[in-house]
Amino acid sequence: MQRRQDGWYVAEIAGLNIGSGYKFRIDDEIDVPDPASAFQPKDVFGPSEVIDHDSFAWRAQDWRGRPWEETVLIETHVGTFTRDGTYRAMIDKLDHLAASGITALELMPLADFAGRRGWGYDGVLWYAPDNAYGRPEDLKTLIDEAHLRGLMVFLDVVYNHFGPEGNYLGRYAPTFFTDAHTPWGSAIDYRVPQVRAFAVENALSWLTDYRFDGLRLDAANHILALPGEQSMLHDLSVAVGELAKATGQHIHLVLENGDNRASMLDAAQEPPNGKYRAQWNDDYHHAWHVMLTGELGGYYADYQTPRMDLARAFASGFVYQGEISEFWGKKPRGEASGELPPATFVNFLQNHDQIGNRPLGDRLESLASPQQIEAALAVTLLAPMVPMLFQGEEWGSTAPFPFFCDFQGGLADAVRKGRKQEYAWAYEKYGDEVPDPLDPATMQSAVLDWTGRKPEQEARLALVRELLALRRKEIAPRLNGASFGDAAAADNGLLTAHWRMGDGTTLSLTANLSDKDITYSGKAPGAPIWGGMTGDRLPPWSVIWHLGG
Repeated sequence: MQRRQDGWYVAEIAGLNIGSGYKFRIDDEIDVPDPASAFQPKDVFGPSEVIDHDSFAWRAQDWRGRPWEETVLIETHVGTFTRDGTYRAMIDKLDHLAASGITALELMPLADFAGRRGWGYDGVLWYAPDNAYGRPEDLKTLIDEAHLRGLMVFLDVVYNHFGPEGNYLGRYAPTFFTDAHTPWGSAIDYRVPQVRAFAVENALSWLTDYRFDGLRLDAANHILALPGEQSMLHDLSVAVGELAKATGQHIHLVLENGDNRASMLDAAQEPPNGKYRAQWNDDYHHAWHVMLTGELGGYYADYQTPRMDLARAFASGFVYQGEISEFWGKKPRGEASGELPPATFVNFLQNHDQIGNRPLGDRLESLASPQQIEAALAVTLLAPMVPMLFQGEEWGSTAPFPFFCDFQGGLADAVRKGRKQEYAWAYEKYGDEVPDPLDPATMQSAVLDWTGRKPEQEARLALVRELLALRRKEIAPRLNGASFGDAAAADNGLLTAHWRMGDGTTLSLTANLSDKDITYSGKAPGAPIWGGMTGDRLPPWSVIWHLGG
């Protein structure tokens, strides 16, 4: 390979066939895969395979995506979504998702990681979809079939760190990283132009080569940016916006950002031009979780008044908009968010983190009553924020989703040791019931069982379908131009909220989020579209929605 003036090493090889394998030899000491490998048929340590992305015959030729206001997300993990755990096996479940009222399938990270089992957040080859789930053409077929059914497909991408096994970049490109550290390893130095381009072009690759409709960027608050510097996140948004303009596609960018940076968000910016469509609203989840379970450990300690916190989320988006957070180091957290459109916030009751970071990986189904969960769903799925479900939540699956991985040797031992230190109280309480993340049975326990749903699970699915059908009819068409209004929570469990919708109507919520009856004589504008009450009595965990006025 010959070194160019800009620092890149180049070799041109004629006659290399599609499907050929290749590696790079560094200093005559080590053979490594292409850092921009398109596929690794023998995992991250094997050769890279030459892939022709242009050869795939797409069927959904006229697909241009869907407006953000129509989005109803379901987060999924390919390996546990079906018993086969493959891209192609997921195709059989697309009709179920569409019939349920879901409009967007979100896949947890696919960038190739070491081993056969993992959540995907330890990816080391960003351009290569993991071979444990199938080949690139299998992933394309899944996305194509989703588009044929009117479903968008989103991908979770990780630009804040690389996994601990199979990452050779530090060996031959040490300036790729800085001396700073994230919770998962060395920080990536996006001040280096080539490093920044590597991430931006990766986002464009997923959106063009695979035709994903959107990306969710993991833990954006751990992406290094110097004060006053235009961040990589801004450049990525601008580049995606240029792609959207060129293709006429709806492309949606979503952040996970513990800093609650409202200034980075704008749901109405079409196409993206430096901002992000929405953010996962952890505040919303945490308030519900504390109210439904009473748990106050860890970050839940910041949500001591959950009904009031929910009211704040309904009135202006984030709960923390500059207030001091004890868990976040007793520092101010967040920015004012009330001027943003409500659809800037992705609201959820469960996701992979909030289930999987529990020692047993247990879902809300084992922590709260069906009545409580159904009230929370009736609120979440009809509110003017974008709702997200976790795989199987639409029918009340009880399958756990514990943390699992497939490391070897000393790294496997370190993972076990770290988990036992982090969850010492759980190991003391549950002993061997705490699943071993390295045991293949741990991943198997998370596989959804699509057969023989119980009557109560069929009833849950019918409820979710009814709610999402109502959302499609009454809420989604009015989201464009909607704005926050006011919300209030009373000590007796009463919660009320109002939003001004894009067509000038008022959407109103009245809910009894308690175990006791409430006497209520208030009047919401418009006609009820969901729920009701007899006289002036609000039963426990009852939800009423009004629209009009």
